[in-house]
Amino acid sequence: MSIRFAPESARFWHNARMDPKFFAKRRQEVMQQMGGGVAILPTAPVRPRNRDVHYLYRPDSDFYYLTHFPEPEAVAVLVPGRAHGEYILFCRDRHPEKEIWEGRRAGLDGAREHYGADDAFPIDDIDEILPGLLENREKVFYSMGRYPDFDTHLMNWVNEVRGKARNGVNAPGEFVDLHHIVHEMRLIKRPEEIKLMKRAAKVSAAAHRRAMQACKPGMMEYEVEAELLYEFRKGGSEYTAYPPIVGGGANACVLHYNENNAELKNGDMLLIDAGAEIDGYAADITRTFPVNGKFKGEQKAVYEIVLAAQLAAIEQVRVGKHWNEPHEAAVRVLTQGLKDLGILKGDVAGHIEQGDYKRFYMHRTGHWLGMDVHDVGDYKLGEAWRELEAGMVLTVEPGLYIAEGSKDVDARWWNIGIRIEDDVLVTREGNEVLSREAPKAVDEIEALMKEKSG
Repeated sequence: MSIRFAPESARFWHNARMDPKFFAKRRQEVMQQMGGGVAILPTAPVRPRNRDVHYLYRPDSDFYYLTHFPEPEAVAVLVPGRAHGEYILFCRDRHPEKEIWEGRRAGLDGAREHYGADDAFPIDDIDEILPGLLENREKVFYSMGRYPDFDTHLMNWVNEVRGKARNGVNAPGEFVDLHHIVHEMRLIKRPEEIKLMKRAAKVSAAAHRRAMQACKPGMMEYEVEAELLYEFRKGGSEYTAYPPIVGGGANACVLHYNENNAELKNGDMLLIDAGAEIDGYAADITRTFPVNGKFKGEQKAVYEIVLAAQLAAIEQVRVGKHWNEPHEAAVRVLTQGLKDLGILKGDVAGHIEQGDYKRFYMHRTGHWLGMDVHDVGDYKLGEAWRELEAGMVLTVEPGLYIAEGSKDVDARWWNIGIRIEDDVLVTREGNEVLSREAPKAVDEIEALMKEKSG
């Protein structure tokens, strides 16, 4: 067995997909909002999986957003007005012997030449250098609490500067959460980001199509998962955006099911929630389809309600609509549909007001999507739902889950769990469904499943 070390992620440093100038503009935008401060962004630490094996490394999203630097053991520092350069990157130096085992490193020269750092220093020297960067700065822009070990280092550096007060050196007197600046920037996607998200959606849609074509009774859920992972990696995805959900039958009624180890039975439905990540940007797609390729009566009835709810919600994704309007539209259609099936009885408006539908639809209709699958950005501004703006990307994912034993529900509806999820970009003209290449109409799914996987 060959051991995979986390620093292998450096294999991507020579193949950056976006121009370094793009990240320089982002850093400038941050510094313009900082005033007399210094911003400090550590990347994510390496996480051990077991003994001497680590989880495959992925950088911190905020750090990567501003640096595009993929290696561990790195800290970015932004110092507006610094004469010798405003962007400093602490990172690992080149080490020929370690690189034989762990993969290439960018090193200090690579940090400057390939990632646009004005200055680069060895990460091992950070204790000697960083306190000096804090001297006579009014504020520290830093996201406290994300990496507790680094929080301790930062406070030690600040206290070191405070200890120089008798020498006329001033320490920062205020800590400002850097999330507020960076996350507002990340919420509105630029054309370069949208291009990556479209690619992630395209690769993910191809994986869902492949899974539909490969699926048949008697397969194991993990066999279908393997089809997804093959297509992701074939399409150039370094990571899955999240662990895939592949749940057949009753497992589709478990929202975050991830065992993926049950047999797929003839007559059951299969719910797949899976998305690829491309250069840090996620796709998030859910499709539900019959294991044998043919919808039964009850399955089709519930599916058509969920699909109608999704289409109604997508119609509300446009500039000027507020965040909750797609959810409200989906709830109206789902609740009316449950009444039409006889699962809910009585007044639809009353069921909505009392939340009776939540027995069968217990989550919200979407979330922001970007570098994180549940991406950053406020959903409310003050007490009001946020209005949608061009460049925002969100998921639209209504569902119905009728678990076995549901009280006062005829058994013929039991174990039907359906979710349909797409990635939707808000445009000036309306919206664009980035994941549209994944079939979701009943006839499209059935036609595709008649074909054999290539």
